[in-house]
Amino acid sequence: MGSLDQLGFNFRAQERRIWTVRDLIASVRTRLEREYTDVWIEGEISNFRAHGSGHLYFTLKDGSAQIRVVMFRSSAKLLRFRPEEGIQVIARGRVTVYEERGELQVSAEYLEPKGAGALQIAFEQLKAKLQAEGLFEESRKKAVPALPRRIGIVTSPQAAALRDILNILHRRHHTVSVLIFPAQVQGLEAPIEVSAGIRYFNKARNVEVIIVARGGGSVEDLAAFNHEGLAKTVASSEIPVISAVGHETDFTILDFVADLRAPTPSAAAELVIRSRQEIEEQSEGLRERLARAMRYRLLMARQSVTEMAQHGAFARMMDALGRRQQRVDEMLYRMETA
Repeated sequence: MGSLDQLGFNFRAQERRIWTVRDLIASVRTRLEREYTDVWIEGEISNFRAHGSGHLYFTLKDGSAQIRVVMFRSSAKLLRFRPEEGIQVIARGRVTVYEERGELQVSAEYLEPKGAGALQIAFEQLKAKLQAEGLFEESRKKAVPALPRRIGIVTSPQAAALRDILNILHRRHHTVSVLIFPAQVQGLEAPIEVSAGIRYFNKARNVEVIIVARGGGSVEDLAAFNHEGLAKTVASSEIPVISAVGHETDFTILDFVADLRAPTPSAAAELVIRSRQEIEEQSEGLRERLARAMRYRLLMARQSVTEMAQHGAFARMMDALGRRQQRVDEMLYRMETA
């Protein structure tokens, strides 16, 4: 009779692959990242934490399900709004595993609020913060001089808004001196360059008022002027700042923190300086008021003198003076006769 091996039975132990924990997690991580390289996920933010390194950590919840999310600094600094507890968001990224805890997580590269746009949320968040800090208070705003001799303008040299301002200034008061600080007025570098222009004029002390100007545009185009750093630079300026950004219906954070808001760049030029004709008309008005005041004072003085002349005491005084004058004349006559 043959052996069991000869009859087809194989009792050799099946080979086992024994994983280390790290190797197993790494293998699962590789397969996950290969399968879910670009996913969109929606949920409510909870356990939000912004680390000092610039990385963001939070959990996305959907009912009883949840998943951890990490957004590294390189992506977080590009956010147009500040994530907060309870906000419903949509995240884009890749699914991975955090090896230290063997925990599933999403490495997010993009984040947007669901519903309202990110720029609008960022605007409202910053507006509420700066208002709470008192940067919008009228009591801290400086008066704009009525007839400045030197005006600083921070804007793009190629902007149509600059040409409009210069044309109006030349027409209304061509002797005014204008200094231009060139700066980008759109994009990531715009708030940095505009802030640099305001600091330059404050340090140089070569202008009496500063105009920050830009023509109209979309919400995205004007986003540079909804910048916390720029707002605080304007608030700390010792020289009055006029905001002349966008059209009349456009509002930015700069409008609220500036010392004066102009509906348009052209309106800023008209607000910052009065025309020679207006000055001459005002001077003529003041001259006429002064002349009327002087005539009134003279009339009142003449009336007062007349009333005094008619007073009995004044008449007796004049009579006494007349008698004494007569006495003097008599004595002179007697002296000459003697």
